[in-house]
Amino acid sequence: MALTEETVQDKIEIVSEHKFVQVRTATIIKRDGTEISRGYSRHVVAPDADISGESDEVKAICNAVHTDAVKAAYAAHLEAQE
Repeated sequence: MALTEETVQDKIEIVSEHKFVQVRTATIIKRDGTEISRGYSRHVVAPDADISGESDEVKAICNAVHTDAVKAAYAAHLEAQE
């Protein structure tokens, strides 16, 4: 009876006017190749975030949607909140 664990980013969404990238990661436990458990965690990547530790797929999405205009609008939003 072999147990294995697999982690996959199974959902990546772009949310809000500031183009936050929301990443859902699934942790899948399998016994002899049959899934017996699945759990989820999420994290959000803001336009001003350091993306160096993200997966290549998330980096590509962030680079596409976090334009200079989006970053400027988000910075202005943060300043207005202070």
